Parts: sequence; structure tokens; C-alpha cells
Amino acid sequence: MLYVITGPPAAGKSSWIEARARPTDIVIDLDRITQALMGPGAPAWSQHPIAMKVAHRARYAAIDEAVKHLDEVDVFLIHTMPTSKWIARYRRHGAEIVAVDPGRDIVMQRIRDMRAPGLQAVATRWYQQHAPKRPGRTTGRQASRAW
Repeated sequence: MLYVITGPPAAGKSSWIEARARPTDIVIDLDRITQALMGPGAPAWSQHPIAMKVAHRARYAAIDEAVKHLDEVDVFLIHTMPTSKWIARYRRHGAEIVAVDPGRDIVMQRIRDMRAPGLQAVATRWYQQHAPKRPGRTTGRQASRAW
């Protein structure tokens, strides 16, 4: 099974996966890939542009390979803001798409406490894209929800 975990930065996507994935499952997490590619002593939330470019390429390669093995292992993929094109691609593979969102206030506080300040803009963009479309519609503060 392919699980695509979406949500703003610092929402708890990695924690959601840690609570569910087995040691034999595949986890594709851009943050972990980037950290693995950085030199010793690099900050945990480094946004170095060259490292990010290399990490994105590595992530695409990991996705391409992992989906070939969905009959053997579960694949957990963190994709903060997938485009409609990516969502369609994931659905072709039978993905369950899960949004993890503890709420804007919690996310922004976590970013202030634990992450690079630039991630506030990413979180703001995520919330703008996921705002209710109709008056009176509520999204709630669910820990996660399937799309």
C-alpha cells in the first residue's frame, strides 16, 4: 500500500508514520533525505539550495523505485503540498492520501520553536490552499484525515 502523507511543516507527518510503519516498510521523507546528504554538523532543518535540489532528485528516484514494490512492502511518502498532477499519479498506484493537521496555531508555534523561520511561509501557503471552499464549511482540527 502507498500512503501519501500531506500537511503543513511541523504538523506531525513523521510522527504519524512512526506510529504506523514497520521496520520493513519504505519511508520517503524529503527532510530525512536532505539531512542524509548534508555534511557533518549541518542544522537539522537545513534548506541549503543545492542540497535541496539533490534531495528532490533522490526523492523522485526513490518514489519511482518504491512504487514498483507495493505488492511486497508498504510505502509511506511525505509530500507536503502535492499538485493535482502528483495526486493523480499517486491515486493511479492506489494511494491512500492522508492530511495531518493539528491546526494552524499549533503548527506555527512548532515552527517558531523547532524549525527554520522560512517554513512559516510554507505553512501559510499550505493553509491558504486548504482553506474551506464554501462559507460555513469546517475542516476541524483532525490529527489526520484521508482525502
